[in-house]
Amino acid sequence: MRTEQTTPSATAAVGAPGGADRAARRAVTVFPVLVLAAGAVGLAAPDAFAGWKPSVPYLLGVVMFCMGLTMTPADFQGVARRPWAVALGLVAHYVIMPGLGWLVAHALDLSPQLAAGVILVGCAPSGTASNVVTYLARGDVALSVSVATVSTMVAPLVTPPLTLLLAGEYLPVDAGSMVTDILKTVLLPVVAGLLVRLFLGRYVDRALGALPWLSAATIAVIVAVVVAGSAAAIKSAAALVLLAVVLHNGLGLALGYGAGRLARLGAPASRAMAFEVGMQNSGLAASLATAHFSPLAALPAAIFSVWHNVSGSLVAAWMAHKDKAGRAPSSPSGD
Repeated sequence: MRTEQTTPSATAAVGAPGGADRAARRAVTVFPVLVLAAGAVGLAAPDAFAGWKPSVPYLLGVVMFCMGLTMTPADFQGVARRPWAVALGLVAHYVIMPGLGWLVAHALDLSPQLAAGVILVGCAPSGTASNVVTYLARGDVALSVSVATVSTMVAPLVTPPLTLLLAGEYLPVDAGSMVTDILKTVLLPVVAGLLVRLFLGRYVDRALGALPWLSAATIAVIVAVVVAGSAAAIKSAAALVLLAVVLHNGLGLALGYGAGRLARLGAPASRAMAFEVGMQNSGLAASLATAHFSPLAALPAAIFSVWHNVSGSLVAAWMAHKDKAGRAPSSPSGD
């Protein structure tokens, strides 16, 4: 599985439910706390991160390289085995979340910078912590991995034009430059990590346990830089941005699940669809917003980075509880 924002391997966890499940839950719990703490540091001491803005794309490249290191050819074989379900997940992701971002921005009458930031979050590929959250929800992990992989690979072709189409009314969007940035900060590091895994797999395997934490720490630094860059505006805008993020993420989870049920994919696959649609690569959105718009436009991505892990974990726990309750034997009559 991959890391963004990130967590231990969900596919590995399936093979060893005890310890891996505990490790997955621990990472999903710790990551939002770490990112929230980083945001607080950026808000309290913005001067400490002065001049860090140019480092954000390189930090994202580290996260994406770690993602590539966790990938295997099996991730791509899953696409070939279930092309219809993966295609549905991909279309749902890149239709529902960008559309919701535009609707939320209009409904809340967000300023141009914040509106562009919310839309950019919606146009980003799947948030890769979705894999482990799908596992914790007892969803279809293989489908989740396949959709996340493909959505990341096609991001250079899909994210810039969608951003231009939906956010262009708010701010100028240089889609060509955005394509180049996504290639450099996402696709190339992911491919490099995948190649390293293929040729040096036995060495990489020894470090797999540390990769999620390295990614989480790097994302936390990105959030601190983003928050520091817009610290002056956060006090007046934070509540509104949080509302936008909660609506965007919550509706995405619900509509993603609904798309799976409407397509009759079954409950496990529908759960995977929920998280693949509702959870975004907010690290990429923050990097692109910082580079192409402003630190204020990156604020929705920074808040989304915390919130979607919290909401995803809660929804996954609720889904898993429903499963357990459904399997519980009925009490004998008279007891």
